[in-house]
Amino acid sequence: MRRLLCLALLPLLACGDSGGGEDDSSAATGEATTASTTDADTAATATTAADDPDEAATQLCVDTINMYRATLGLAALERWKDAEACSDAQCVSDGMSGTPHGAFGMCGEGAQNECPGWPAPPASMIEGCLELMWSEGPGEDFAAHGHYINMSNPGYARVACGFAEVNGQIWSVHNFQ
Repeated sequence: MRRLLCLALLPLLACGDSGGGEDDSSAATGEATTASTTDADTAATATTAADDPDEAATQLCVDTINMYRATLGLAALERWKDAEACSDAQCVSDGMSGTPHGAFGMCGEGAQNECPGWPAPPASMIEGCLELMWSEGPGEDFAAHGHYINMSNPGYARVACGFAEVNGQIWSVHNFQ
């Protein structure tokens, strides 16, 4: 549901073009079409756990990032629910183009980590991807430690995790603000 909602809201959310594909035909459903006429923030936050097949993975993503941050005594990040639909759309866009971080910045994030092309389902891949990212640190060279630096940055207060299945593979972004 969240992916369908975001695809319908792409022009309103400035999430970037999903690049077409199989999910575009679903955006024409009555529910998604109705949602596209509402305020983007209200529609994005109206999604409930029952509507979102990736809810468990989304919460696991936030909880896992916060678990790693706690090892450094850093404050937990708030779950940035208003940006989750847009984050899902970034995953679709990046997956369709095959370009990690291709839609970076479209959701108003200050930093982004991405897990491109992992095996499904989302709840089974997210911990492994985040573990690899955390294992990059500590260090100051962004080219070598960037994912860790983003996850451990004390300047960020919230995170939005997005997921999309593209051609049988999971793409996941973690947008920090």
